[in-house]
Amino acid sequence: MKISTKGTYAIKVMLDLALHNTGENINVKKIAERQEISEKYLEQIISILNKAGFVRSIRGAQGGYRLSKTPDQYTVGDILRVTEGPLEPVAPGESPLSVWRKIKEAIDNVVDNVTLQDLVDEENARLGGDYII
Repeated sequence: MKISTKGTYAIKVMLDLALHNTGENINVKKIAERQEISEKYLEQIISILNKAGFVRSIRGAQGGYRLSKTPDQYTVGDILRVTEGPLEPVAPGESPLSVWRKIKEAIDNVVDNVTLQDLVDEENARLGGDYII
């Protein structure tokens, strides 16, 4: 299983929205510039996140995007599954070996126990905004 740029960028977009949450909407152009992602590609990703209810969109001069919920309510697994589909190491039914089930369980255990808030805290600590003891 390989996570595509779509999944990687979806996490970056969600993290960007969480880090820059001032209560105002954030336009795609600003996110694209900060994350160094093509605006057109970013619009495709944001559309997926919007349809899944992860972000809210507001049209107009003051329009843009914001998270629908607080960062602690999203897991990395939620974001990856909505953009990538099932996180399977092999196609379902392809191999009955228990090793594939164990790999899937390990992946699920990691991605379902890391929240967007965890990534925000990590980024703030990396930038010197918070101290973690």
